[in-house]
Amino acid sequence: MSVLDEAVEVREGESLDLNKVDQYLKQVLPDLEGPLTVKQFPGGASNLTYLLQYLNRDLILRRPPFGRVAKSAHDMIRESNIMQALRPVYPFVPTVLAQCEDHDVMGCDFYVMERLVGIIPRQEMPKEVTLSEAETRQLCLNVIDKLLELHQVDYKKAGLEGIGKGEGYVKRQIEGWSDRYVKAMTDDAISFETVMAWLKDKMPDDVGTCIIHNDYRFDNVVLNPENPFDIIGVLDWEMATLGDPLMDLGNSLAYWVQADDDPQFQFMRRQPTHLKGMLTREAVIDYYLGKSGLPQTSFDFYEIYGLFRLAAIIQQLYYRYFNGQTKDKRFAGFVHAGRYLEQRCLKLIEKSTL
Repeated sequence: MSVLDEAVEVREGESLDLNKVDQYLKQVLPDLEGPLTVKQFPGGASNLTYLLQYLNRDLILRRPPFGRVAKSAHDMIRESNIMQALRPVYPFVPTVLAQCEDHDVMGCDFYVMERLVGIIPRQEMPKEVTLSEAETRQLCLNVIDKLLELHQVDYKKAGLEGIGKGEGYVKRQIEGWSDRYVKAMTDDAISFETVMAWLKDKMPDDVGTCIIHNDYRFDNVVLNPENPFDIIGVLDWEMATLGDPLMDLGNSLAYWVQADDDPQFQFMRRQPTHLKGMLTREAVIDYYLGKSGLPQTSFDFYEIYGLFRLAAIIQQLYYRYFNGQTKDKRFAGFVHAGRYLEQRCLKLIEKSTL
């Protein structure tokens, strides 16, 4: 078994026109040799990621999901442009090799980037990667440090002032995700009315403006296979923008399932944050605030926001499945996950001192 992240056969309904893709790529990358073969990476639930293999080179292709989608939610050209502008100042961004707006090729915008060959820490670490408790802690700290480094990038010098509106981010997110959740409601979904009202009432001012990833997780980082403490890449920049760093951390902690969490949350775990040596959510917050220089503050709002935002994303994906816009069976049970996340939010609200 390989420790490297492996692609599999393309899912039903998500195949590509190999002839058109091959013809396009050999025009923009004329050094490519031999026939094109395509596989798909099984992770991720939004934009689709494919492994393109030629005799002399492997590439990664990113495209929006199939079916009717809002371009603003899956803007591949924006994602590609952000990556290209960010890479000189944050070298963990993969190199973009081509971006295509010609819909004759695939019926949508897409881009192609270099393949970073490495380990992606998904639900379980590969069995071949054996880390002690102390080593696991160090890996955990290294991953958090890369988020801190991103938040410290001078976005003005990088020419990235235009990727987001900046000030007023907290308010826009609460209003925006509330609106998106309501629009994605299905007959069997939970309302989240109490949670949305609490978030609207408790909104703090922005603590600052920086480049935020908006989907920063262990399964979006790539580790050096020769040295798993060395992070060689950060993936999935589709939601990157200018915003509040604590909102970004709140988003990350929504996926941070620790060892003592209840079985339902454990079932949703998609990264190895349960391992001995991994920081708890509370310890992550303390570490981040200590290194960032931001004031120590109650994190209740940001944690509840992160969980609600995750529920809204899940409901949007379930809405597509519910209405037959995708055949991806992974989404079939997402409505149950939404119900659980509402209960988790309500328990945190009950305990909150805000």
